[in-house]
Amino acid sequence: MTEIAIYVEGGGDMTHQKAELRQGLDGLLDEVKSKARAKRFGWKLVCAGGRQKAYDAFINALRTNGDAINVLLVDSESPIAAETGDSARDARERVAHLTARDGWDFAAAPAERIHLMVQCMEAWIVADAEALAKYYGRGFARKVLPARPNLEDEPKQSVSDKLDRATRKTQKGEYKKIRHAKQILERIDATKVAQRCPRFATFTRWLTESIESA
Repeated sequence: MTEIAIYVEGGGDMTHQKAELRQGLDGLLDEVKSKARAKRFGWKLVCAGGRQKAYDAFINALRTNGDAINVLLVDSESPIAAETGDSARDARERVAHLTARDGWDFAAAPAERIHLMVQCMEAWIVADAEALAKYYGRGFARKVLPARPNLEDEPKQSVSDKLDRATRKTQKGEYKKIRHAKQILERIDATKVAQRCPRFATFTRWLTESIESA
C-alpha cells in the first residue's frame, strides 16, 4: 500500500493544538483524501509546529520512509514569482525560494514534493469570505478582507492585519490560528481557495495526479 505523508508547518507546541490543525486541514483536503482512501492509500498529515521542525520531519521521512510519497508544505513567508504553468520549472522555483530564504538543503528531495502556502496559510482562509462570515457571524466586517483576485500577491502582513480587523468585533473575537483555524478550515470551500490561491490548486492537483498515477 502506498502512503501519502504531508509534513506541514503550524499547529503550535502542544499535541492537542497540532491535532486540531490537522483535523482542519484534513477537512479542507477531504476530496483528495477520499481519492487516496478509494485507492487504499495510507494518508498521514503531520502538523509539525515551526517551519524548521516541518522541514526536519520531512527530511527524516525521506530517509526512514522512502516508499511513501513524502510532501513538505510550508508558508513562503515572502513574495515569490507567479507560476509559469511549467510544473517542473515551478517546482524548482519553490525549492530555490526556500533554499535562499531558509538555507534548506533539498538535494535528496524530489522538487515536485515541495509545496507552499503563499504567502501564509491565512491566504487560504480569507479566500472564502462567505464561510468566514457564517463562522464569525454578527460584527464580521467582510469588506475589510483582501479583495484582489490572486491572494498570493497580498503581502503576508496585510492578510494578517485585514483578517484581524474583519473579525475583531465579532462574538468569537479577533482571529487566532490556534483557536479558530480548525473550525474555519473545515468550513471553507476548497474550490474557492484554488481559484484565488494558485499554488493551492497546484498542490491539490499534484496530489490527485500522484494518487491516480501510482
